Amino acid sequence: MKYRHLPGTEIEASVIGFGLWTLTTGWWGTYTEAEAIRLLKEAYDLGINFFDTADVYGHGYGEEILAKAFPNSKDVVIATKIGYNFYNEVDRSAQQELPQDFSVPFLKEALHRSLKRLKRDYIDNLQLHNIRLAHVKDDAIWQFLEDQLKEGTIRSYGVALGPAIGWLYEGLESIRLRKPHIVQHIYNILESYPGKELMSKAAWDQTRYLIRVPHASGMLEGHYTPQTKFSQTDHRRFRPKHWLQNGLKKIATLQFLVLPNRSLGQAALQWILNEKKVLSCLPNIYNSTQLKEFAQAPDCPPLTKEELDKIDSLIASNFGVEEEAEAYKGTMTLEQLHAASQ
Repeated sequence: MKYRHLPGTEIEASVIGFGLWTLTTGWWGTYTEAEAIRLLKEAYDLGINFFDTADVYGHGYGEEILAKAFPNSKDVVIATKIGYNFYNEVDRSAQQELPQDFSVPFLKEALHRSLKRLKRDYIDNLQLHNIRLAHVKDDAIWQFLEDQLKEGTIRSYGVALGPAIGWLYEGLESIRLRKPHIVQHIYNILESYPGKELMSKAAWDQTRYLIRVPHASGMLEGHYTPQTKFSQTDHRRFRPKHWLQNGLKKIATLQFLVLPNRSLGQAALQWILNEKKVLSCLPNIYNSTQLKEFAQAPDCPPLTKEELDKIDSLIASNFGVEEEAEAYKGTMTLEQLHAASQ
């Protein structure tokens, strides 16, 4: 395992991290508490020290299970997120987003509850969960984060962009106006926009990036076939049929990345880690075999310049797949952003 430093802090994070959404949300299958704790401890034994969760994952369960897996382990780096009010939740349909609350009183209470569930007196990284431009411009929110930094209840702060791919301008404006330690976003070989733009055009070079969905929801693991079916609770079941069809066509063009000692899934992580401003990748981890494969990725043969150039060429041509709609979600055009920033 390799580790990278988070500027402005004493944090050294493993370049492969563990996002707890797979274990706690029910969107990737179900796990008993014992199974989840076993995977978390196995990850730690493999050198993974960075764990990313959110208060909303399992309505606090994602934080509680970390406390059970790593009691009193100060060498474990924990990031969590706040900003969704799930405490007074009414019945919702699957995949429907919860109401957000970024008022300072709510953020204070949410942080207090996260600390209690984690059984810690500080959080290594606190992220604002899926913020919008209005939140970026709200000075009170950012003063709250600075106050917590001074009080020692957090060691760093950042933003998580989402829930879906996109949100370029929220990311750029967060970095320009607030200089967060971390920005978390979606980025992978098949979905490089707008992540590449975000990292290349950011106005502050000390921000580091957490990359989620590095395998394009499993596509870049190389195991899907035209017959692949997802369970009733699996979020990928809600994808349109052409997502799988076009994804398989794209994967076929990337087989040159597979070596005897490097899988496609490992190459996909290597491609992301080639970006030096990436602090850690957060692959979707479902089982022990997959965990070991991803944990070994930093020690696999690195991608050559020729391989990187070929990937760039494939991205530019959309991997030879024509007439594919760009369904990236954002909130403003560049012109609207500039007008709002005046």
